[in-house]
Amino acid sequence: MYSIRLEGDVRRLMRRLKQLQEVDIRSVNLALAESLRESTRERFKEQKDPEGKVWKQSIRASKEGGTTLTQSAGLKNSIKSKASMDGFAVGTNKIYARTHQFGEKGREVTIRAKTSKGLVFRIGDRWVRKRQVKVNIKIPARPFLGINEADMLEIKGALEDLLEE
Repeated sequence: MYSIRLEGDVRRLMRRLKQLQEVDIRSVNLALAESLRESTRERFKEQKDPEGKVWKQSIRASKEGGTTLTQSAGLKNSIKSKASMDGFAVGTNKIYARTHQFGEKGREVTIRAKTSKGLVFRIGDRWVRKRQVKVNIKIPARPFLGINEADMLEIKGALEDLLEE
């Protein structure tokens, strides 16, 4: 068991402790979560990871002059935040988010023809027709989730403001 002995006028300290008891922790967590959600969405505009490193441009973006990870904005728009008394979370439920966050070093995928004509493609100067082909997919990591230094400063500032009130 621990005990603390305070001497002198502790009324100010006791008032401050009472004020902190009345803080709506869920609302604080909600504000922090929303701040991180916005920071995460901003990374799609900047095309940078949480540490500020530029994402490797996707083949589609380089061919079409588009933006990496934002062809339909489905991933960016799926970023949600959640908060409770226990904490907060920012993330997405898109099944392909993991691949973009961490990359894919090499996964074999089978591509099957949708019609009886099969898949038709050219290898060198020869045309080939197949019912299915196996390809090895490599996708570089393009992290979009995470907390960077600016996010930490935002969290720290919000908590300091709360404690000063």
